[in-house]
Amino acid sequence: MAFHEVRYPVGLSIGSSGGPERRTEIVTLVNGFEERNSPWAHSRRRYDAGAGMRSLDDFAALIAFFEARRGQLHGFRWKDWADYKTCLPSQSVSAMDQEIGVGDGLTTVFQLRKTYTSGGSAYTRDLVKPVAGSVKVAVAGVVQTLPAEFTVEEARGIVTLNLPPALGAVVTAGCEFDVPVRFDTDRISASIASFQAGEVPAVPVIEVRL
Repeated sequence: MAFHEVRYPVGLSIGSSGGPERRTEIVTLVNGFEERNSPWAHSRRRYDAGAGMRSLDDFAALIAFFEARRGQLHGFRWKDWADYKTCLPSQSVSAMDQEIGVGDGLTTVFQLRKTYTSGGSAYTRDLVKPVAGSVKVAVAGVVQTLPAEFTVEEARGIVTLNLPPALGAVVTAGCEFDVPVRFDTDRISASIASFQAGEVPAVPVIEVRL
């Protein structure tokens, strides 16, 4: 599968619905207790792109994007309006948002990440599609400059520092990011009459592993 480094039109994704999905296997024992296990280490996000349609022009833009991706064949970037920054939605991205590594005096390459914490438990997610120009990095609290002190591989979310951080120096970063997805259908079915009557097509979109 090829991946197109193009974002689904943000104006069409504003009204979309969706979010993270987990897979949990539950076995109920004869004594009524449960055994729960998850074969997935990471969640997978699903969305409905059809929910953002507001006009026939929007629908035309959807069709053009769908055809250019050849349906399910090629992946693309998706802006999840509920979760697209390494900070809280009401805040601005900062170089101090997330810890992405600790210096050992040798390592210069770090993966952008976001950690979700609640009730003493945490889940860390790799951010593989940062938005161009949004990445900010700091080492031991000192903000780094681009490209003099670091570079970003925006297709993979990799930060490379020009010099290895000192032993124990905490590397932090912040950014806006997209979700790598593909259409989860090879068919879009809708009529102008039904669209004008307020019915929108179901256009499922699903996150892809890269």
